[in-house]
Amino acid sequence: MKPGKRHPPAPGQAPDFFSRQVSRARRFYLDLNPPGDESLVVVSGGWEVCEEDYAIHRATFPFYSIEYVARGQGLLKLRGARHPLQPGSLFSYGPGISQDIASQPGEPLLKYFIDFAGRQARRLLRDCQLPPGSASQVFPPNEIQVLFDELIHCGLRGSRGSAALCVKLLECLALRIAESRAPFEGAGSLSFTTYQHCRQHLQHHFLRLRTLEQAARECHVDVAYLCRLFRRYDHQTPYQFLLRLKMNLAAERLQQPGVLVKQVSEQAGFTDPFHFSRVFKAVLGLSPDAFRRLR
Repeated sequence: MKPGKRHPPAPGQAPDFFSRQVSRARRFYLDLNPPGDESLVVVSGGWEVCEEDYAIHRATFPFYSIEYVARGQGLLKLRGARHPLQPGSLFSYGPGISQDIASQPGEPLLKYFIDFAGRQARRLLRDCQLPPGSASQVFPPNEIQVLFDELIHCGLRGSRGSAALCVKLLECLALRIAESRAPFEGAGSLSFTTYQHCRQHLQHHFLRLRTLEQAARECHVDVAYLCRLFRRYDHQTPYQFLLRLKMNLAAERLQQPGVLVKQVSEQAGFTDPFHFSRVFKAVLGLSPDAFRRLR
């Protein structure tokens, strides 16, 4: 279905495909009648604080859309398939795809959205593993919110570069979704909750954690299960994640004037500076000395 001729709404007024059941909203509109020969074009976007009786029932939608739940609970039906909505929930739809979206009483939704069109719109959704009519979850739940906020800021500025910048931000958003998404069907499971706990523990205590065995023990799981959790929900092993955290901090410390590689090695939990240097180069692509010469 191709969108018919549409015109930007009057100031303060939303197009007829937006729900009126919102208590607050911040939206921008760039082109509600995008040319058919564009590769990718952002049409509109924003955020909405839904009322408790918020409910949308649509058989189709004129553009492709990504929606993201930042707060609250609700229920989603895409093409008849039901999905619970919670912070971090992500879903897409577009022409020919039915949508039913409802807030849960007592926990109204705060959700972000971006609407877009063009020849590459479906491909963008496929590349970020969120094809039209599908749902997923991002972890941590607020992982992509800053990109939505930047999209809204850019769209509301209305400068001559806003349209092009919004397309680039949309492409960045797709890359971040691909990196951060978790299988929706596992998002509420015990295994995903355990993965979240383990990942957060590594993130908070990486400086003093020396081995994967120590990390697994403190997370109350065995090493094999910890590796299986990361294999299922992440793009790296827990040990790679631990080393990346250590080397990123080491890179920050190495930029301080007069600091010795040996000192940074000890701060990162390495007793052997030569081993530290080998790991630093393996993770970041440069030796500590070569890295310091970049300044």
